[in-house]
Parts: sequence; C-alpha cells; structure tokens
Amino acid sequence: MRRREFIGIVGSAAAAWPFAVRAQQPSMPVIGFLSTSSFEQSRDNLPAFHLGLAKTGYIEGRNLAIEYRWTAGQSEPLAALAAELVGRRVAVIVTQNTAPALAAKAATQTIPITFNIATDPVELGLVQGLAHPGGNITGVASFNSSLAEKRLWLLHELLPAAKTIGFLVNPTSPVTNWEMNVAQGAARAAGIQLLIVEASSVHDFDGAFKSLATADAVLISADALFWGPEIVALANRGAIPAIYPYSFSVAAGGLMSYGHTRQELWRIIGEYAGRILNGERPSDLPVQQATNFYLAINLKTAKALGLTAPPTLLARADEVIE
Repeated sequence: MRRREFIGIVGSAAAAWPFAVRAQQPSMPVIGFLSTSSFEQSRDNLPAFHLGLAKTGYIEGRNLAIEYRWTAGQSEPLAALAAELVGRRVAVIVTQNTAPALAAKAATQTIPITFNIATDPVELGLVQGLAHPGGNITGVASFNSSLAEKRLWLLHELLPAAKTIGFLVNPTSPVTNWEMNVAQGAARAAGIQLLIVEASSVHDFDGAFKSLATADAVLISADALFWGPEIVALANRGAIPAIYPYSFSVAAGGLMSYGHTRQELWRIIGEYAGRILNGERPSDLPVQQATNFYLAINLKTAKALGLTAPPTLLARADEVIE
C-alpha cells in the first residue's frame, strides 16, 4: 500500500540535466520527492529541506512546486512512483533513504537526482566516486549503517553483563548486509552473541519481538521501516533495552540513540536541489558526508527498565531526558 502527500501548487516542468534547468522552464519548476518514510515521520525535518532550497532562492508555493511521494516504510511502490515522477518530467528528483535513491536511478539517467542515504553510495553503485559522482546523481551520505558498531558498544557500556544482543533488520533493505557485517565484527570483539531477527513489514513486528525476548538488549537497524513509534512501544512493552539510530525514537520513549543529526542532511539535499535548478550539474557537486553525531539517553525509560546509566556515558550524551 502506498500513501501520497501532495503539498504545494503543481506547475509545469520540462527538460532535465545536463542543460540549464531554469532556462528551459519559464513556468514554475517542479521537484519530485520520493521517500520510504512518511509525512508524519518527516514533519520535523522538512523545514531544514526548505531552508536549503531557500538558500538557493526557491520557496515552495511561490516559485517552486514539490510533488511528495511517501511509502511509509514500504519498498514495493518505489519503482512505480519513480517512473511516475519521470513521466511527470519533474526538474529534479529528491530521494530520502537508500531504496528510493536506487529506484530513481533505475528510472532515469537524465533527470537530476539528489539523495540522502545511510550507507556508501559508491559501493551501492549510485555514484562513481564521492568527490566526482559522475552521471545525474549526487547527494549526502550519513554512513549511519556503519554506526551499528558504535551502537553495539554503547549498549555494551550500558549493559556490560549482556551476553546476547538482538539485531532487528529488514532483509529487503539494500543496507542490511552492510549493517550486519559491521555489527557482527563488533559483537565478536566484545564477546557478545548477535541474534539476527528479521522483519520486512509492520506485520512482522510482533513476531520479531517475541524472538528478541531472549536477548539482553536489542540493536535497531537504521532502515526506515523501523522509524515508527510501534518499535519503541514493543521494545518497552517487552522490557528490552534498545538503541535506535535517531533521537526521535528517544523522544518517543526509546532508551537510547546514536546517529547523525538529520536536519543537517535534509538541508544539504534541499540546497543541492536548488543549485541544480540554478544550472549546476550533479556530476560537479561532490557527495557530502555527515559530520555531526548525536547521543541521546532517556533516563525515564532507563529507570522503568531498572537500569542505571554510567556517569561516563551520561557525560558524553548530547541530550538526556529526565
């Protein structure tokens, strides 16, 4: 099932990179936005995206229209939605998360694409190199999937006696193998057994957490499928200490998170989209990398789970909810 959120005025759009986009589009240009997240999950980050656009002179509804396509954690609709945006002849396709970036790249080799992904775009084949992307695609990479190692060590610091740590992954995600390799290496180094549990849709969540009940703690994958509040609720209901990739899960009651600051990445893809509208080539815009990372701890949840966070861990936290 797919959900669509249409925002703004849909104007006419034509032509694509490598020609100067604005020169070919006397009418209001249209950006296509493709994401496996949902509008509700992305609401707090959209202002940063619009800030990036505004920096290059574009304001949605004034001199720019945006067509949003949200799939709420589902990958199946992406190919059709990417083809739809290509058929709409949007000026730029902005993608949020790895699967939409791959779907957009498969759909067009001419319309410019900007991406915001959690892993290595070179290894995925999205770009030829970080400094020189080549082709019609560029963006920002957080390498958040590689932070599975850091998250496991943070759980180990909080729970030094833990023998088994579960890892909830989406087997259909293109970043899962990357994450699992990173996490398994860290688990071996820490002398911890890693229990891999899979869920490919929200219908698998209940069964997955029944399997995770034997673990001392759980590591949540960075895949967008697990961004919803259901995951936090299931972990807390099962009294399973969990670490998440983003701080919004901690704000929703999750125990701990470690990852990049998402607003920074959204601003970059907005700015890149605007620069492309102003005539720059994606191949000339280097892939940027996340530089800011954020550790959040919810002491209310820790207390409910009977845990005491070490002072050294609290001292390093960027946010502590008491």
